Amino acid sequence: MSDPQETLTLRCPFCLTLNTVDMSRAGDWPACGDCAKPMLLDRPLKVTSEDFDRTVLNSGLPVLVDFYADWCGPCKIVAPMVDEIAGAHTGALLVAKVDSDRAQDIVQRLEIRGVPTIILFEGGEEMARSVGFEPEKLKDMVAQVVGTSESGE
Repeated sequence: MSDPQETLTLRCPFCLTLNTVDMSRAGDWPACGDCAKPMLLDRPLKVTSEDFDRTVLNSGLPVLVDFYADWCGPCKIVAPMVDEIAGAHTGALLVAKVDSDRAQDIVQRLEIRGVPTIILFEGGEEMARSVGFEPEKLKDMVAQVVGTSESGE
C-alpha cells in the first residue's frame, strides 16, 4: 500500500480527468484511469484554478509552481530550467505550471505581482519564492526540499 503522503491528485494532460497517483511509483509511468495515456510526471504539469488547491496545497510532496504567461519573455527563459528540474526529481518533487492570465484568482490570493514567479510549497505552505530570472535561487529552492545540490547540472 502506498504512503498517503506520496499520493497526489493530478489532472491528466490529455483528457483532463483527475487521477490519484502514487508518486513513489512515478518512474513506472502511471497511466490515466480514464484514457490510459501516461501521466508524464517527468515534466511540469499544467494546473488550473479548478485543481490548484487539490493538486498543490493538498500535496504530500513538495511542489514547485511556475506562474507564467505566454507573452512573457523571461518566462520563456525560465521554462527550460523548470523542465529540467521536473525531469531530474520525478517522484520526489512535483513541478507544476500555472498560466497566470487564466488563473487570476490564484494570482491575487498569492499576491503575485509579476511573472515569472516560482513558488515552492511544502505541506500546503509557501516555503520560498523567486521572481524573475533567478537561476541560483531556483536551484537553492529545489535543493532545500530534495536534499541535493543542483549545481552539478
